[in-house]
Amino acid sequence: MASDNTQKLTPSDLMTLERYARERGEFRRKVMTHKKARNLAVGPHTTWLFEDRLTIQYQVQEILRTERIFEPEGIAEELEAYNPLIPDGRNWKVTLLIEFPDPAVRAIELAKLKGIEDRCYVQVADFSRVYAIADEDLERENDTKTSSVHFLRFELTDAMVEALRQGAALLAGVDHEHYTHSTEPLTGPTRDSLLADLA
Repeated sequence: MASDNTQKLTPSDLMTLERYARERGEFRRKVMTHKKARNLAVGPHTTWLFEDRLTIQYQVQEILRTERIFEPEGIAEELEAYNPLIPDGRNWKVTLLIEFPDPAVRAIELAKLKGIEDRCYVQVADFSRVYAIADEDLERENDTKTSSVHFLRFELTDAMVEALRQGAALLAGVDHEHYTHSTEPLTGPTRDSLLADLA
């Protein structure tokens, strides 16, 4: 049985613009607390946000609010665009942010880091690394540089999921020639939150 995190959003899951205006502060606080466990720094310049139903609901609500979208067709379009970012049982969906505050430095580093999105991985215990399937149906790099934002999908095997449930170590990393970093094994709320995504 899939967890609620694997369910796609429907229009009935969303607040109206008026209700969202009233409840936005409280909802935003809830989402920011939730995101803390799902934000992962991999090295000094990449942040991985593991998306789920709640993080995507927040993103959609913010877009509807900002763009004042209330027609059913417009709402359906946003859901169609963002529902694929919700994990669906055997995978994680990640928004990868490459962060260099100085614009001049950023331009130089993004040129060096072309292809980084394909070198991001998760690893369960002694299993083979699972490399990202990056930017499906999107063009996020050009001939000279990569984008500062990418969308990643990590597909796990049944054996990996079972091992995680039994307490196997989990880490994330990047092995690009100009950026090689990995996390320590994930523990506590982060590990618990990611395991909740797996059916």
